[in-house]
Amino acid sequence: MMICMCLALAMTARGRIQQPVYQRTDSITICRLLSEVRRQPAGTNIPLFFARQFLGVPYVAHTLESKGEERLVVNTRQLDCTTLVETVTALTQCAYSRQYTWQAYLRNLTAMRYRQGVIDRYTSRIHYFTEWITQNSKAGLVAEIQQPDPPFAAIQTVNVNYMSQHPDSYQALRLHPDYVGEIRQMERQVSGQKFRYIPKARVGRSAELRQAVRDGDIIAITCKKAGLDIAHLGLAVWKNGNLHLLNASQIHKKVVEEPMTLWQYLRQHPSHTGIRIIRIRQ
Repeated sequence: MMICMCLALAMTARGRIQQPVYQRTDSITICRLLSEVRRQPAGTNIPLFFARQFLGVPYVAHTLESKGEERLVVNTRQLDCTTLVETVTALTQCAYSRQYTWQAYLRNLTAMRYRQGVIDRYTSRIHYFTEWITQNSKAGLVAEIQQPDPPFAAIQTVNVNYMSQHPDSYQALRLHPDYVGEIRQMERQVSGQKFRYIPKARVGRSAELRQAVRDGDIIAITCKKAGLDIAHLGLAVWKNGNLHLLNASQIHKKVVEEPMTLWQYLRQHPSHTGIRIIRIRQ
């Protein structure tokens, strides 16, 4: 197995060259997985193949935050729900494009995590998942599924302002209060958009869901918490005719395939209202 350990550099918007933040074990893990996927049989569900390689990895929040300048962070040793989805998506895009290198992985990760793929301070990172979906849909990396109806029987009107209303909850905004205005402007651009989603009441109807949700699709759980659009993320897994969630779980403190069905999971969270479905494009 070839381990690709060469330096990988990123260009910032100001023309500076910078090296991503990662440990040697991260690059070894990525290169190993890209080598292994090449040996998988035809018909393998690539997103699920990658997602399952991270089962048991500890749940840790805020791994992308630092006090210094914004840099691309690669951390396969600690994951939250967003970084799990981004890691799997970047790996899947490598496999779909047959680019099995560390450099290709870094390019994919940068392209999906930063607006137009350009690293320029904390505010250039995509912070709300609705914007992540729309930006990466425009780039051709993913596609949001919003048909048929049913099960996509409800419409979410996005209204986000949580970050600008709670700047003390974010290290970068505490350190740089001048960023709050840029964040507020971004929130206004994201707000007002409408998207079809599957309401919680229909998630238990497996026959309907089968028409819309495939193994390995990204599941974005909508919510009614003020100022937020998405409460949690994971990947779709069908088991015995029922839909389950593979996710970096704060409850289990690690990456797991939830033993309960997604319908049961949603019922345990009163603020959850339904699910949006995003498919990684091949």
